[in-house]
Order: sequence, then structure tokens, then C-alpha cells
Amino acid sequence: MLVLRDPGLASHIANPDIRALVEQRFRQVCAGEPYDYDRHGYMIVVEPGDTVDALEQEINLPILHSLFEGIHFGDPDHTPSFEILEEHHGLFYEMLFITSDAGFSITVWIPKAQGIPADLLALCAQFATPALSTP
Repeated sequence: MLVLRDPGLASHIANPDIRALVEQRFRQVCAGEPYDYDRHGYMIVVEPGDTVDALEQEINLPILHSLFEGIHFGDPDHTPSFEILEEHHGLFYEMLFITSDAGFSITVWIPKAQGIPADLLALCAQFATPALSTP
């Protein structure tokens, strides 16, 4: 997993479509201000071989379980914990968690690729909405 706690780290993203959108999101979040981790949050790009457990430990939030009830994805009463989940180009997902009233956020980028956890991709496929615009 590629953890981006600085906009300059976006250059390490191999996928050019994800890289372009990550760079755009950092610009939008910062709105002309210098990047401040405590204010603007950070982003993660899931990579083949990553586990959902490791991702959940990194963000300290559940992904496959409901935030309060702990109901697992697949149960009809499951409610996702993310704020927004969009599908871009049919190639990857953008999952946004807002963790404070001040707007601190964590954005998780999930490519549709071999080696990405199947249950994570299934969750995304079920709950994602098509992105309105993607660069």
C-alpha cells in the first residue's frame, strides 16, 4: 500500500490515471494553501497483495464491517463506513472517509487489478456510483 502523506509522493503512483486524479484531489483539498497533514488528511493507493486488515489498521476504520454495529459486508443490514465511493473510468475506485468535523479525510484509491482483495472489490462494485467527472 502506498501511503501519501505529502502531495509530492503522488509521483510514486504507477497508474497514470490514478496519479492524475490524486494530484487533482490534493490541489482541491489544499485550495491554494500549503499542504498540512493535520488539516487536509492523506491518501492511500491499494496495491496488489495488500490485505483489507492492513488497510483497516492503517486508516483505523472498518471497511468490510459497519462502523457501529460491526455487521459484515454481505449481510443485508450492512451499512458502509465511507462517505463517498466513486468508480472512475471503470478502472478504479475512490473511497472517501471524513473523520472529523474539521474535515480531516482519508481517501483510498482501489484499482481494479489482479491481487486486490476480492471482497474489497465486491464491496466497491456494490456501493460505488459512477464519477461525474474524471480528468
